[in-house]
Amino acid sequence: MEVSQIRDMKTEELYLELERLRRRAFDLRSQAVTEKLQDPSLLTKTQRDIARLLTVLGERGETRIEQVEHHMEALATKKR
Repeated sequence: MEVSQIRDMKTEELYLELERLRRRAFDLRSQAVTEKLQDPSLLTKTQRDIARLLTVLGERGETRIEQVEHHMEALATKKR
């Protein structure tokens, strides 16, 4: 994902994408442990995308990134 694409996203979309990427990174790490990971570079790419999202959120002045993310995650689990 390119930085220009990230900057075009709304703040709420960034949080949702951050949550999605963190879950993907967790899944990739799990696969790496069990030696079923087809492309090891996917983990690095995912981590870099997470860093890009966090950088853009920081540029926008978001200071409570973790709290907002946990709140949105709690709301998502209530909807299910």
